[in-house]
Amino acid sequence: MALTGSQRLTLMREIASRLSGEQWSVVDISLKAFSLPTQDTWSGSTESYVLGMVAEGPDAALIELAQHLGYVLDQNVVQRLEPTFWRKGQFRLFLSHLSSNKAWVGELQDALSTYGITAFVAHKDIEPTTEWQNQIELALMTCEALIALLHSGFHESKWTDQEIGFAMGRNIPTFSVRCGEDPYGFIGRFQAFNGLNATPKDLAKEIWQSLLRHKETQRRMCDAVIQVFEESDSFNEAQARVKLLEELTMWDASYEKRLNNAIESNYQISNAFYVPGKVKTLINKWKSPS
Repeated sequence: MALTGSQRLTLMREIASRLSGEQWSVVDISLKAFSLPTQDTWSGSTESYVLGMVAEGPDAALIELAQHLGYVLDQNVVQRLEPTFWRKGQFRLFLSHLSSNKAWVGELQDALSTYGITAFVAHKDIEPTTEWQNQIELALMTCEALIALLHSGFHESKWTDQEIGFAMGRNIPTFSVRCGEDPYGFIGRFQAFNGLNATPKDLAKEIWQSLLRHKETQRRMCDAVIQVFEESDSFNEAQARVKLLEELTMWDASYEKRLNNAIESNYQISNAFYVPGKVKTLINKWKSPS
């Protein structure tokens, strides 16, 4: 039986909820019995640990373990959900944060959009009538990277630790931002930004530049930059976004055609002062042997 994305989310949530009340030794024995991974050390909650360990598990193992724990999947009830909160073609970034900082995080989300990054902020992106936990899990399953915004009290929240555990279980790039609390546990091994005195606008630029350089996010981030340039809907946007193109860290053969098409088909690009010339210079630069 092949599970849909929504069915996998449901099973993982049920398994984590039902196993988290057990002793650590029982948790590991249960995971091993169904050929799922374990780790010797973990700094987060039991529930976040289980989520991390089962995130990449085979469908059959999740079904069997859930049944062992007393949960049988009802295929007629669980339907696949297609995320509507991501902007098509942009880089998908999950922002793990405390609800008390949602206004500041919302400003960061807006600033990131300038760079072709569509960021998920739970308290802004979930409709009041939507089951919020399912939507958060769906965002975690479909994001391409996660950034933990470490404001004071972050580690005390069981939800933020679960989000980090989920992302690490998927083995996607995970970063943190010091906003009053230092990185801890496994997340301490990864890159951290200093957000104490940074404005959302400044931090957004730093995050974007890091995603451009990171080997696991570089390609997708460059693709997203090309797309936001193609979608420029004013002369000012075209002039601002051509500067983003100049910071690309890799080049794909498809970019030349896409950029030339943008000049031909988008009036705001073709008639923006100096923009077509800068695009041609950029194409020639990448085509020339290094």
